[in-house]
Amino acid sequence: MATFSVLDLSPITEGGSVAQSLENSRRLAQAAEENGYNRFWLAEHHGMKGIASAATSIVISHVAAATKTIRVGSGGIMLPNHSPLVIAEQFGTLAALYPGRIDLGLGRAPGTDMRTAQALRRNMEASGNNFPNDVVELQALLGPVAEDQKIIAVPGADTNVPIWLLGSSHFSAHLAGMLGLPFAFASHFAPDMLLSALEIYRERFTPSATLDRPQVMVGVMGVAADTDEEANHLFTSMQQSFVALRRNARGQFPPPVKSMDGLWSYDEKIFVDHSMMYAVVGSPETIRRKIGAFLEQTRADELIISMPIFDMEARLHSLRLFADAQKDLAKAA
Repeated sequence: MATFSVLDLSPITEGGSVAQSLENSRRLAQAAEENGYNRFWLAEHHGMKGIASAATSIVISHVAAATKTIRVGSGGIMLPNHSPLVIAEQFGTLAALYPGRIDLGLGRAPGTDMRTAQALRRNMEASGNNFPNDVVELQALLGPVAEDQKIIAVPGADTNVPIWLLGSSHFSAHLAGMLGLPFAFASHFAPDMLLSALEIYRERFTPSATLDRPQVMVGVMGVAADTDEEANHLFTSMQQSFVALRRNARGQFPPPVKSMDGLWSYDEKIFVDHSMMYAVVGSPETIRRKIGAFLEQTRADELIISMPIFDMEARLHSLRLFADAQKDLAKAA
C-alpha cells in the first residue's frame, strides 16, 4: 500500500498574515507526524500574495524544528533559480541540523511569472537549459568529496541528501529514469501527461547508487470533510484561486463560497475542472474510493496530498480523515 505525505504551500489566507501562515505550516506538520504521514514537503513559489514558502529552506527548518520523526523537504526547489552550490550548502546545513530527515525535491519550472523569474535567475536561457547538468553537479556536491574536486560544499559534502526529480511533463521523467532517481509527478495541477510520464520513467529507469528500482510519487489536491457537500464547499477556495491564476490576478487565498456560479466563465470552469481532474474531494467513503482508484491506475509508491483549505481547523480535520483512509486502504490491501 502506498504511503501518504503532505505538500504545503503555507497559504496566506485573506485577512491573514505571513506569520500566521508559517505557524499553520508548523501545526500541520506536527499533525501530519502524529497521524503517520511519511513526509512533509514545502514548495518554492515567488511573487505570489497567497503563498508564504518562497524562502523554502528556511521554512523547512522552521517545520523540522517543530517535529521529531517525519521527513521534511522541498516539493520542490526550483533549481534554475539557484546555483547548485547554494542549494548544496543550504540542504547540507539542514541535514546537519535534522539528520536523516531532509529531502531535496527539484523542479525546473520558475515557480513564478517570467518577470520575477528574470529577477531571480538573471540569465533565463542558460538556467533553463542547464537543468540536467545542474542536477548532476548538485549530486556531486552533496556526495563524497572526490580526490581532484575543486569546489566543495561546506556544509553539504558527503551528506548525501536524497534527491527527487519533480515534473509535470516527460522531460523530468526521462531525466529521473536516466539518473536512477525517484520521480514525483505534479498531477495535482497538471494531469495531462501523468500516465505517459510514469510509463516513460519506469521503462527508462537505470539502477543507480541511489536507487535500485523505480520509485514513484504522485500528487493530488485533497479536501476531506464529514460530508461530500462540506468538502465541495471547502474546495471552492481552490477553485477561486485557480480562476484568479488564469486571470493573472493572484491574491491571498480566498474563503469558500456557497456556489461558484457567477464567479467563473464556462471556459474557466472547464480549465479548472480539467486541471483538478485527479482532485480527491469528499466524505471519508468518497475519498477512500477515489484514492483507491487513483493508486490502482498509477501504481504509485507514495501519494502526496496538497490540502487547499481556508480554515485551519478544517485543514487539520481533512488531514486526519486522509490518514484514516490510508489505514483503511492498507487493511483492505
